[in-house]
This record gives sequence, structure tokens and C-alpha cells, in this order.
Amino acid sequence: MLPWIRAARIPRTRSLLAALLLALTVLVAPTATASAAPAAETATSRGWNDYSCKPSAAHPRPVVLVHGTFGNSIDNWLVLAPYLVNRGYCVFSLDYGQLPGVPFFHGLGPIDKSAEQLDVFVDKVLDATGAPKADIVGHSQGGMMPNYYLKFLGGADKVNALVGIAPDSHGTTLLGLTKLLPFFPGVEKFISDKTPGLADQIAGSPFITKLTAGGDTVPGVRYTVIATKYDQVVTPYRTQYLDGPNVRNVLLQDLCPLDLSEHVAIGTIDRIAFHEVANALDPARATPTTCASVIG
Repeated sequence: MLPWIRAARIPRTRSLLAALLLALTVLVAPTATASAAPAAETATSRGWNDYSCKPSAAHPRPVVLVHGTFGNSIDNWLVLAPYLVNRGYCVFSLDYGQLPGVPFFHGLGPIDKSAEQLDVFVDKVLDATGAPKADIVGHSQGGMMPNYYLKFLGGADKVNALVGIAPDSHGTTLLGLTKLLPFFPGVEKFISDKTPGLADQIAGSPFITKLTAGGDTVPGVRYTVIATKYDQVVTPYRTQYLDGPNVRNVLLQDLCPLDLSEHVAIGTIDRIAFHEVANALDPARATPTTCASVIG
């Protein structure tokens, strides 16, 4: 049971608000299920998290996949990881941000600590592959948290490109529900105490303020943001966009007007978005992304 469920102990009105926030933020997760097999074993059987993989001349950098809130290193990437492996990439994924006493769900811990876990994982991948730099692809929190690693933990020296799929680059209002928090004393503190990874993602939080101070990007890294106008979690969707040199902001519906993907689908099953991910990883060999890319 997630910590927010225990909100029944606070007044009923506050409990209802906490329940609303939980119902909405769970959409950040691609799934609430966990793989029965050990993560590394399952991933390797599908071709990723194979530490014997050596990058090729065509794809000289390993790709590190960073899941979203409530996600994990397997379920978030059941489509994208094999998609990239089949295109010749060495692909790796990690779990981060797990809270004590909360099994299966990740991305709930303090985001600065999650970034430290990413730092350790990237070093592990670079040591195993022998590559000097990696590329990072992340969904939701996983597209935003690595920017903290780049800006404050020395990640810019180890990362060539950051591709964010529906990232909450500047936080989110969760459809405006978080604006109600000041009217319910105690709820905001409850969220911060029990699920700091969620509190950190609220627009205007101390974490977001620190992350965005001094600009969105750092020199030497290429940035791509892939957004959908139907995003119901990171709202308004244009807040996902980054500003700075070496940034490309992409709206999925500009590539395929028929694409109806929302926040979860764009990061877990949308092959049109994934075609654009491949373009971002290898811009020299990029091909146009269209509605037909779904069969690519």
C-alpha cells in the first residue's frame, strides 16, 4: 500500500485531495505491475542490460534509459529498449528512487538523491562498455531528473545527448490540483514527507527552482524534448520544452496529426515517438518521422 493511502488518518477533506493527487500522479507510471523475474535477468533476455555489449562504430555510445515516477527499469521500456537494441545500440536501464517499505514502485525518493544513483549507474555502464560518453533517454521524471545530474553532478562530461519524452522540465501543476494545496494545511507537508519525489516535481518547488536557475541547459550536451499536446500529467505541455543552444523541441502532433498518445503512451508504446528518439540519438542518419513511422 502506498503511503498516501494512510491519509485516511487526516481530516476527510484533506484525504480526498490526497486521493485525487494520487489518482492523477499514478498516470506518470507506465504500469503498476512488477516483473516476477529479477530485473537484470529479464532485461538481458530481451537484449538490454547486457554488460558484455560493446558499442559499434555506427552507434559508439551506450544508451541509458531512465524510467518515470512509479515506473521501473523493465516495464517502462518493454517496447523502446528492444526497438533500440534491434537498431544496434547497447541499451541499459536502471531503477532509482525507491522508498523504504514501498516495494515495486520507484521514482518516489528525493530527486537529487535519484540523480546520484544515475551518476553511479552511468559510470558503471561506461566502465563496462569502454565508451567515453553515454546518451540518456528518459520518460517523464526520467527526462527531467538527468538534467540535475548534468548540471550539478558532473554529468555533462559523461553525456553526449539527453532525450526527454514528456519530461516535466519545469515541474507540473498536475492539472492545477497542486494549486489547491495552500488551502488545505498539512496536505503539502504530508506529500513532501511521504513521497518527496512527487513534491519535488511540483512547479515552483525548491527542487525545480534550483534545477531551472541559470538556464535550462549546460554546454556540450544535445537536448531533445518530445511532447504530446494530449499530455494530462505535465501541464501545460509546453512547459516541457527547454530553452537554450543545442535544443530541439518536438511536438508529436506536428509529426503525425493523427497521433493521440497521452503522457503514458508516448513513453511506453508510441513507435512514432520512438522513431524520433532514434533520430535524436543519431541525427546524422535521421529520417523523416511521419505517421508511417509506426511500422518502422
